[in-house]
Amino acid sequence: MLHLRIVAPPKSARSALELLEASGSACNVVFLEGAARKPEGDVILVDIAREDASILLSDLKELQIPRDGSIAIEEIDLELSEAADRAVRHAPGLPSDAVVWEEVEARTSEQTELSISFVLFMVLAMQIAMVGIILDSTVLIIGAMIVGPEFGPIAGSCVATVNRRKELALRSARALLVGFPVGIVATIAATLVLKWAGAVPDSYEDEGQRFTEFISHPDHFSFIVAALAGVAGMLSLTSAKSGALIGVLVSVTTIPAAANIGVATAYSDWSEAAGAAAQLGVNLGSIFLAGVSTLFIQRRFYVYRRKRHLEDPERAAAGLGEGRDERSKEAVG
Repeated sequence: MLHLRIVAPPKSARSALELLEASGSACNVVFLEGAARKPEGDVILVDIAREDASILLSDLKELQIPRDGSIAIEEIDLELSEAADRAVRHAPGLPSDAVVWEEVEARTSEQTELSISFVLFMVLAMQIAMVGIILDSTVLIIGAMIVGPEFGPIAGSCVATVNRRKELALRSARALLVGFPVGIVATIAATLVLKWAGAVPDSYEDEGQRFTEFISHPDHFSFIVAALAGVAGMLSLTSAKSGALIGVLVSVTTIPAAANIGVATAYSDWSEAAGAAAQLGVNLGSIFLAGVSTLFIQRRFYVYRRKRHLEDPERAAAGLGEGRDERSKEAVG
């Protein structure tokens, strides 16, 4: 279940109240007339089934509530209520499979900002990977994968493509196009300093690369693993349970491949650098294609349900048009 706090002008609030009272997926509706002061208006508190959250939120946005007021959404960890149980049963599907598209966009928007901390995490992750490559340590490579923040912008680009969000796409691209080059340049500089100080071998041949050789030698398994990780990552992002995301981070070699470009460049090993660049490209491309495909399928289910919902009589209670979205055509595909 999700808990909504809605602040709206009286006219919009009344329409929203009628909508929520008519919906079988909503319960525990509380109306506080004139309770809001900034902006002035009414307050509605309501619990809704996660499965129908995006459907009802689309109706509320159609009433222009985000423009004139606000909608705050909170996850309910535990609710002991037969009314809530009835609301969940009324909404088709399972809560764990439900996609709240507003929540997905909010998550990815937060992770695509080109901030100082994002760039620092990219640099630090590649520095850890650099040491792992030089020492041929899989433990350090895995650690670098976990530290790396690159999955956020990749996921953001997938969401932006499916939902046609140009601004989100540009932010995601900017984060990746700045984060990776800065990390690679920092890795080149760090490797050169270590070489100058005599802390690392003079060449790759001085130390075996038995455990980390795969980073610069992409094959069909690189594509398969990255594609599967992309699907798992999107499912983790869109579901209520996101525990699988760590597994996604340690299954693709984006950060190690980028770090290996820097290490190989510092050693003037251009074939190794080219192989690492190919690995990076395969991983990024595979994750993106798999992520977009997964989100597109999930989006089709939402569009189908949204189209059916537009014919629901409960919309008429709120003064919304039957069979059409008054706000835009976006919600119905």
